[in-house]
Amino acid sequence: MWMTVAVAFISCKPLGKTYNALDGMPKATKTLTYTLQAADYGLLPSTDPAKNALAFTSVANANADIPIILNSKFFDYPDGSNGSIGYTNTAISIKLPDSLYANIFYTPTTADYFSITVKYTDFSTAQAIAFLTAKFPTAAPNQLVVLNYTYYESGVTPNSGVPNTIHSYLFLNGAWVKIYTISPAQYASANRGTLNRFIAADNANLPAIFNAFLKNDITIADTVRTGDVIYVSYNYYASNDYQRVMALTYNGTNWTTSPVTVNTLTFVKSNGAWIPDPTVYYTLTKNDTKLIAASAIGTAAQRTNLGQYGDFSGWADVDLQSAMILVLTTDFPNPKVNVNYKVTFLVYSGKDIPTVFTFQYNGTAWVYKP
Repeated sequence: MWMTVAVAFISCKPLGKTYNALDGMPKATKTLTYTLQAADYGLLPSTDPAKNALAFTSVANANADIPIILNSKFFDYPDGSNGSIGYTNTAISIKLPDSLYANIFYTPTTADYFSITVKYTDFSTAQAIAFLTAKFPTAAPNQLVVLNYTYYESGVTPNSGVPNTIHSYLFLNGAWVKIYTISPAQYASANRGTLNRFIAADNANLPAIFNAFLKNDITIADTVRTGDVIYVSYNYYASNDYQRVMALTYNGTNWTTSPVTVNTLTFVKSNGAWIPDPTVYYTLTKNDTKLIAASAIGTAAQRTNLGQYGDFSGWADVDLQSAMILVLTTDFPNPKVNVNYKVTFLVYSGKDIPTVFTFQYNGTAWVYKP
């Protein structure tokens, strides 16, 4: 018995055209959470120190190098995707070519000042760096100079600087940079104030001593982020006076010579390539709260409380937004357009609660982003 099977043929577009149409549709963004493995560092150029160290020495290095790995390993992620990437971070061990104090200590002459400032006998940081660049055209890697000079900060009238200021400058990665120098007051607080130098008996305790100095220095504590590296210059006596440098890394709690085993940075896929997340993270400082307390935002009682305690108690959201915009307008005169600025501040509700507001500058004004 024969059976007749009716087959209905439905007209459709060729498969190839269907696929082409799908290919043209925007792909859904993805979120990548990943910790770099040892093999991943092998994707870096052979000249990159991290390739063999399997670690980065600073946040800046990690931000520059991790996209190389991501663009090679996770190249198929669509634009708009974001990644949270864990990596190993370790402090650098600094080896100075010559640290005998008599050889690296220098007091500029009037001619030295005039060679840079033309008519003023003081240096700003930028002028000191210009002077050192000219004086040491073939500086050795990690070369150290301790300047005893008249120093003024930007914005202060020249010739009103502080004489006999001691600052350390290190030739690091091909450029002179001013590094952290232990002050006479800090030596005194460590019971080494008579001669302002450490000795062999202090060696084991120096990382802890420097950690305490840095954590109590508001110029550092107000802006520090996990993974930051600071080079600490200090005088050390061992038969002769030497100036040494210790590299310390901030692990989120303390400054330490030990490696930070896992740090995390965020990245975004933009125009076909992974790039560091351009988000700016900012925490209000004492100067910022003083600025708000002196404004007309909020009530007089709220501003008085803020000026006294440094936290916001009972403020309306709209006033908090206005306060943060005042800070951003003051602290970021040339903001990036359409980039998130995440501002952290303290709200008091029985206890201080860290609170984050996000803003973007649209080219004309700051806009709160809920």
